[in-house]
Amino acid sequence: MHPKGPRPDPIKAVVFDWRGTLVTELTPEDWALEALKRVRTDADPEPGHDAAVALLQQIRTAAGQPNRLQSPQGNTSYQRHRDTYFEVFEDAGLAPDLAEALFDVDSDPGYNTFAVDAADTLNALAENGYRIGILSNIHFDIRDCFKQAQLLDVIDEFVLSNEEGIQKPDPAIFRLILDRLDTPAEQTLMVGDRSNRDGVAADPGVRMPTLLVPTLSDPGHRRLHLVMNTIGANQGLRSLLPNRSLHKARRTIGRLVGTAPAMT
Repeated sequence: MHPKGPRPDPIKAVVFDWRGTLVTELTPEDWALEALKRVRTDADPEPGHDAAVALLQQIRTAAGQPNRLQSPQGNTSYQRHRDTYFEVFEDAGLAPDLAEALFDVDSDPGYNTFAVDAADTLNALAENGYRIGILSNIHFDIRDCFKQAQLLDVIDEFVLSNEEGIQKPDPAIFRLILDRLDTPAEQTLMVGDRSNRDGVAADPGVRMPTLLVPTLSDPGHRRLHLVMNTIGANQGLRSLLPNRSLHKARRTIGRLVGTAPAMT
């Protein structure tokens, strides 16, 4: 039996978050550990989990509540991002070389590896005529990462917070990528991993159908088939999907539109 109810507007474009969605993102513990490794000397013992946890505790205590490292303006420019982080590092009493290492690790796209299914997903979307946008809270230009992965040519638009002076969850940045893609909100699927940032696309001020996937920590994890399943369900293309996947994808669209929680 076909699912009952009105069919959603056909999807014409897909907007992807970058870190945690298309590429891996370091856990906080791994971020701290990588920085400790960078400042280690030959005379120092190899830093381990306990040292990383202790460093994180210092940083979190200094960052306070609300966490200054998660400032709603912290990625609106490279300099603002750097100033925000270094203010916290100074308050935490960190040595200058360790502070630099922490910022360098955070700014190094070498730690952000594309998911094993990213290229196939992006190429399939492009080949089937969907417009593709990248919407990221990031303090540096990520286009070269796509170029190195031979994916730059399939992306129609990049909207990066450091270039625009606004960042998620501000509804204005979602409206900006819609304008750049020239597609209506209801026909543009937002794909991300964080409800308090990417999920805002589903709120009344934007109203994009939204799919949240698990945060990518291992590039070998395959999650992006959910994008194709969701589009297939939206278009009513039953032949592309097992019945269970079709039903799940339809429920995903309906569940997230207008219900994603805002950042607190």
